[in-house]
Amino acid sequence: MKKLINDVANVLDESLDGFAAAHADLIEMDAERRYVRRRNVTPGKVALVSGGGSGHEPLHAGFVGQGMLDAAVPGAIFTSPTPDRILAAIEAVGSDVGTLLIVKNYEGDVMNFEMAAEMASGPVARVLVDDDVAVDNSAYTIGRRGVAGTLVVEKILGAAAERGADLDTLVALGERVNAATRSMGVALSSCTVPAAGTPTFQLAENEIEIGVGIHGEPGRRRGPMAPADAIVNELMDAILADLRPAAGARCLLFVNGFGGTPSVELYLVYNAARRRLQAEGLEAARSLVGSYVTSLEMAGCSLTVTVLDDELAALWDAPVRTSALTW
Repeated sequence: MKKLINDVANVLDESLDGFAAAHADLIEMDAERRYVRRRNVTPGKVALVSGGGSGHEPLHAGFVGQGMLDAAVPGAIFTSPTPDRILAAIEAVGSDVGTLLIVKNYEGDVMNFEMAAEMASGPVARVLVDDDVAVDNSAYTIGRRGVAGTLVVEKILGAAAERGADLDTLVALGERVNAATRSMGVALSSCTVPAAGTPTFQLAENEIEIGVGIHGEPGRRRGPMAPADAIVNELMDAILADLRPAAGARCLLFVNGFGGTPSVELYLVYNAARRRLQAEGLEAARSLVGSYVTSLEMAGCSLTVTVLDDELAALWDAPVRTSALTW
């Protein structure tokens, strides 16, 4: 596998240096590369901190900025950041009104963010994201995995925090958004971790993995390639059966690329998923299409559906200015 790198040992450091330099108007990185933080923090607000293994960019550092995260903590590729790095981020952006940790449901992330919270001096709370309906447990988790729905939680909570919501309110809101959000993905190819140098898993030329995780974890089944409509319908079957939205519900429909799928295919998938929602009497009232929660260069995508009410729609629509999301 050919990759644009210099030395495997320095991939993340060189990438973070480039990221910080390219977006110096929005973010700054501490000297030890432990975290990325907002350059301009709104005084007196609850700080939002997230993070996890690298390789999923722009998640999480790409969502640091006005209306989303105050800090993000990158771990090594597909590896949770250590508690001391998370604690450093909390201390850098936390305030007397508290810090909220947004954590994907992976054992390493859950454990390390919990340890950092216990060591922090100020008030700290947590929202756990577990939106993946593909499997109930995996090699990385007890319970469902946190995947692309993490972006939805971070955006909505970021807007609420910007408006002055307190810590308890943000925790309740985050749990509500997570409960209203379901995701599931499909892989057309594997990814290759630079340090490994070989694909994480093997698919035959005409095989796909339905329900794949963002680290390449197995999904529900492996089978032959199929037309996009058939793949979308299988993903939507699982999402809607679990989410059970009320007739006429307004939804956010988020089609997320895993890093190796071109936009022309992602928009085709969006069109198929939108038509499926319409056929179910549901409205795609808000949309997002693009590669935001990736798995290095994996080909494939995930679908995320969030049921919206007026409050959630308004918070989704609220201004945001980060390196990856801006409106």
